[in-house]
Amino acid sequence: MTSPTANSPADSTDAAGVGRAQIGVTGLAVMGSNLARNLARHGHTVALHNRHADKTDRLIAEHGDEGDFVRTESIEEFVAALQKPRRALIMVKAGQPTDQVIEQLAAAMEPGDIIIDGGNALFTDTIRREHALRERGLHFVGAGVSGGEVGALEGPSIMPGGSVESYKSLGPLLESIAAQVDGTPCCTHIGPDGSGHFVKMVHNGIEYSDMQLIGEAYDLMRRVLGFDAGRIAEVFRDWNGTELESYLVEITAEVLDKSDPQTGGPLVDVIVDAAEQKGTGRWTVKAALDLGVPVTGIAEAVFARALSGARTQRAATKGLAGGTLPTVAEALGGHSETEFIEDIRRALYASKVIAYAQGFDEIKAGSDEHGWGVKPVDLATIWRGGCIIRARFLDRIREAYTSNPELPSLVLDPFFRSAIEEGLDSWRRVVAAAVRLGVPTPGFSSSLAYYDGLRAERLPAALTQGQRDYFGAHTYERVDAPEGKKFHILWSEGGAEIEA
Repeated sequence: MTSPTANSPADSTDAAGVGRAQIGVTGLAVMGSNLARNLARHGHTVALHNRHADKTDRLIAEHGDEGDFVRTESIEEFVAALQKPRRALIMVKAGQPTDQVIEQLAAAMEPGDIIIDGGNALFTDTIRREHALRERGLHFVGAGVSGGEVGALEGPSIMPGGSVESYKSLGPLLESIAAQVDGTPCCTHIGPDGSGHFVKMVHNGIEYSDMQLIGEAYDLMRRVLGFDAGRIAEVFRDWNGTELESYLVEITAEVLDKSDPQTGGPLVDVIVDAAEQKGTGRWTVKAALDLGVPVTGIAEAVFARALSGARTQRAATKGLAGGTLPTVAEALGGHSETEFIEDIRRALYASKVIAYAQGFDEIKAGSDEHGWGVKPVDLATIWRGGCIIRARFLDRIREAYTSNPELPSLVLDPFFRSAIEEGLDSWRRVVAAAVRLGVPTPGFSSSLAYYDGLRAERLPAALTQGQRDYFGAHTYERVDAPEGKKFHILWSEGGAEIEA
């Protein structure tokens, strides 16, 4: 059964038999349905397809009055309903299901048509798919979409990769449905092949870190200061009026304020403390390892989720010794409750800067490795609205990369350097108090250690390299010799130094 506002397969083409839908969406779960509705609301005729037609019919029955939808049942009908060059957006489960739908579409399409994967695909899969479809004369676009269910409907941040030619055809549609900030759409062409999905992957890695840091701030107020969820919600609500203003800080206050419908107490107190993950955080860390980029804050956030999920181990080790712990007053070193809250706020802000700095470092390394030409200023621009990590200070990041596109690290920008320096003492006090009281803060701690390692004039890696030369003849460089010149000690042959 179809709604009177929808078009049947017979109505999907014009009098000349040419498809009339500007774009099609296949895969009508919540994200796919909401993107289709968003497109229709903006005046685009949208062809709909789903493996099970009941989802198509449900969307049309409930939302068919929002725009012009074309109902199709088979892939062949779906493709026939599209204008040329055909633009088909896939919103199905990553991995093999995506490959299967791609192959079905490719078999029914013609050279010049465009297939878009809007899911969270591994960027190496996107590179493979783009190369394979290019050989068949088709365009393949891996498009990262951030904003969740609400963003998909009301305006997400969109990160499309693929060819320049494909973006000329697809870009105006995507820009029309993206979030808008100061009249600028939160969508731009990221670069070739897998660049869009790579950028979305790292975006999610930053999101992991951001959420972990917020969780640690909450935990410190709960366990050290003894605040209840409602009081902590008030703190986060106040913080959202400062430079910490962001989507995640905003919703944190709402989550903490929510009462449990069954007990009447705070909802957060009855939620099992085991955070799940779908894989993009792990992918971010794996890619960083391959690129040799330290994303310690992101990695600790991923590992913190893994530890939270180790419920059997955690139950078995409950009650392990924590050492001789000081009183809270002793750990705070005479600072008041109000002062410690401000210390936590400053530590959170400084650690967030590190998370973004590490994320942008990884994106630059990935772009250099694959020749994508990704521009950091573009990412700061399109992440200002729609996406999960949108925050006030993205305008500052945009200004930083506009002023210096080759900025070696975000922490070197004058604004962020000053922000970290102003919060450094607070950051150290928070980490020190947490360690003394046995409260785990892997995000705060690792971010501070990264900052200290980055600014150190000399690291213990000199000893590490000496050890490597001793047991494996891996050689070393000297501080008083030209860069790149290698040396080796004949450790078992008298200890003489030779050029390698």
